[in-house]
Amino acid sequence: MPDPKLGSAEQVGPGIAETASVLDEVPTSGALVHLPGMAPASPTPTHDPRRSDVDEWGRSEHMRELARRLYGPIYRNLFRAEWSGLEKIPAEGGALLVANHAGAVPSDAPVIIHGIEEELRRPVYGLADSMFKGVPVVGTLWSRMGGVVAHPDNAYRLLKEQGQLVLVFPEGSKGPGKTYQERYQLRRFGRGGFVEIAMRAGVPVVPIAVVGAEESMPTLVNIPPLAKLFGSPYFPITANQLLFGPLLGLVTYLPAKFRLRVLDSVTFDVEADQPRYSKSRIMEEAETIRQQIQEALHDMLRQRQSVWRG
Repeated sequence: MPDPKLGSAEQVGPGIAETASVLDEVPTSGALVHLPGMAPASPTPTHDPRRSDVDEWGRSEHMRELARRLYGPIYRNLFRAEWSGLEKIPAEGGALLVANHAGAVPSDAPVIIHGIEEELRRPVYGLADSMFKGVPVVGTLWSRMGGVVAHPDNAYRLLKEQGQLVLVFPEGSKGPGKTYQERYQLRRFGRGGFVEIAMRAGVPVVPIAVVGAEESMPTLVNIPPLAKLFGSPYFPITANQLLFGPLLGLVTYLPAKFRLRVLDSVTFDVEADQPRYSKSRIMEEAETIRQQIQEALHDMLRQRQSVWRG
């Protein structure tokens, strides 16, 4: 619903993690000394071939590779994703990827992550609500795919200390909670927290406009009482559920054509790691980025001839 290179994103993308530096020194104290006349002892193993490839964030490159293989046919044949401006995503170093978010069960995150990991060979870590982490099985799989709990400290470590690509959707649950009548009308980008994180980490924000997710699983109506009952931000009834049934409709997407446009990177002429940044400046920058994505969406929709063929 975030393949950094895909490995975080290697397939994820998906989306944010920070890691401590690894010591390179190998200790020499306690090394075995062979006495005359004695056969050398078997060397102490220095590498355990069974050690997991799971990083500190829970991401597994083996799982990301498997996910890319399984998701590839969906990306190529169902969504037929086409990118423009991929070269604007940095080839190295940290960058915060910011995109519009839509669809009852959002399809944009895996498309973005998969595309970047496949095309640029950079993993992408996807930031998302902590509720995913707590769901049995789903939470573990989410982490293995590169999902990281959306917290400023996590984002900072991934961006500043590890130089990773991190994907975030500033609309939050308000994006996928929109009905079909409200499609491509961007909601407010929160309080601009993503801008402050980028400022503090000293990395650029890379806006991405996505067309296609709205139609892949359009919400016809939301039922607030049921959302409250289940503790969910929204409870949608989708066109997919009417076509494929209430359960199958939650995992079956319509073949909407995806087009993704990477906009020019946004940098901030402020010093990194400051204890405080101007709140008005943060809000202004966040709104400017929102407007840039909104204008790009309007332009892409004007050029689109068909929802299904693009």
